[in-house]
Amino acid sequence: MRVDKKEKIIDNAVEIFAKNGYFKTTTALIAKAAGVTQPYIFHFFKNKEELFNSVIDRAYQRINETFFGVEAPPDRLFETMGSAFMQIMQSHRDETILIMQAHTISEPIIKEHVKEKFRLIYETVLAKFTNAGLSNPEAATSQFIGTGLLITVSEVLELPQLLCFD
Repeated sequence: MRVDKKEKIIDNAVEIFAKNGYFKTTTALIAKAAGVTQPYIFHFFKNKEELFNSVIDRAYQRINETFFGVEAPPDRLFETMGSAFMQIMQSHRDETILIMQAHTISEPIIKEHVKEKFRLIYETVLAKFTNAGLSNPEAATSQFIGTGLLITVSEVLELPQLLCFD
């Protein structure tokens, strides 16, 4: 039963953080949305930063597992992984946008946590591109992550014209 409540808190935290941003979100708002008391949140998370990092962990896990599971021939790998990212954006929009923008939060604990998650995503994508035999996997990885960040900005700002690559 505890796990279900913890997951419910995280689910609601995603929604509230996405709607209000990190700094305007309070644990009281999250508690109200989750239908629990604020002290109950602290039963699972010692502070707002730890709760936010749990949200980031879940988003990272989803993205990493998706990228790890992509199978495609080398000449279609970049595009196939991009399509997988877009599917995550559609099915878990708030969560994905949170992780893709979390690097802008100045709290040192969060910044270090997000830095580590981005490093791990970089390593997963680099390994995929390296194992596929791409000629410059480091550049392809940087381009892939940069494109993901641009997709996120386009999505948040509702500016699809930013995504013209032809």
